[in-house]
Amino acid sequence: MNRSLSPFWTLFILTGLNLFNYLDRSVVPAVLTDIKTHFELNDGQLGRINTIFMLGYFLTSPIFGYLGDRVTRKWLIAAGIFVWSLGTVLTGFAGSFAMFLVYRVLVGVGEASYATISPSLISDTFPSKRRNNALTIFYVAIPVGSALGYMLGSIMAHHWGWRWAFVWAGLPGLLLALVLLPFREPTRGAAEGESHAGHPTLADLLRLFRLPDYSLVVWGYTAYTFALGAFAVWGPAFLERVHQMPKQSAATFFGATLVVTGLVGTMAGGFAATAWRKRNPSGYAWMLGLSAVLSAPLAVAAFVADTRTVSMTCLAGAMLFIFLCTGPVNTLILETVPLNLRASAMAMSIFCIHLFGDLWSSEIVGRLSDHWGSLQKAVMILPAALGVAAALWIALALKTRRLT
Repeated sequence: MNRSLSPFWTLFILTGLNLFNYLDRSVVPAVLTDIKTHFELNDGQLGRINTIFMLGYFLTSPIFGYLGDRVTRKWLIAAGIFVWSLGTVLTGFAGSFAMFLVYRVLVGVGEASYATISPSLISDTFPSKRRNNALTIFYVAIPVGSALGYMLGSIMAHHWGWRWAFVWAGLPGLLLALVLLPFREPTRGAAEGESHAGHPTLADLLRLFRLPDYSLVVWGYTAYTFALGAFAVWGPAFLERVHQMPKQSAATFFGATLVVTGLVGTMAGGFAATAWRKRNPSGYAWMLGLSAVLSAPLAVAAFVADTRTVSMTCLAGAMLFIFLCTGPVNTLILETVPLNLRASAMAMSIFCIHLFGDLWSSEIVGRLSDHWGSLQKAVMILPAALGVAAALWIALALKTRRLT
């Protein structure tokens, strides 16, 4: 019989795989200028790359959420890793922009399986008191993997061309897809010492948004994702165009800043929220609100700054505070729903934050940039979205406090 992994090794392996998940995703922004030149694209078409990726990602996430609450999850995770890695490698061989978009859809489908199911596996491995810290560590892979994608993508593109950046980014995942298969996964609800309450029905899924706490978390996360998604795509290009930074320098700065602020912000926000929650039941929600409230004005300052140094400093500050909410927001998604709906709750969250969030935001910024002739003006819609997130999350914190 397959033996179980310890909680430490489960978290270690899943976090490592999540790192490659975001590394593959972040190669595109690192080589965006090369892609634009090669396929002779405008900014609106460039923004469509992220839009089409999100179509594959969010449209299939409810399917994987449905399966994740019913079947063996390690096989779904393995399939997801293989599919996103294959799609990344094939992106490097795209002969036309249309095929490039097809392969990005494939990457999105694979990542949907992994992103939907892995958090529910962690929630069944760690009890409530340790769960937020575990998920915080898991989501540290977002800034680290994204930063590696920016930096390695730009370096490989500089030396060997943009196509090889995708090939080398995708190859490791083709081997790592099998890493979890020899081990037995935890039963659903094991961390709470109880079995799950049967398979969820379609009616159960539809009732998710009748849960007020879940709704406030997810709609705030949607506004946050609208801002963050477009920021991730256009950040290096903003520094290139507005402050005349060389392409590789902009990608390297963005990647290095992302890994430092992401590590510090995610870890500080996650562990501080755990301590805050021990003293205040609304501690997680207050951390979400604080993250958005602090990051929005710094983003405005970064986008309107006249000098490169001020802009870069404010960008770094905004990125630091943006990441404070990474662990707590995902913990709240899992803990505001019944045990047997965790994978489905994560799937519906992914569906909403992308359908109403970053599915459109990068293309909207690109089209506004074309219309106004200014990327600097176009990105100003992003701090406004962070303001919406702040309002919804603060409302959640106040609601939780009144109920205690």
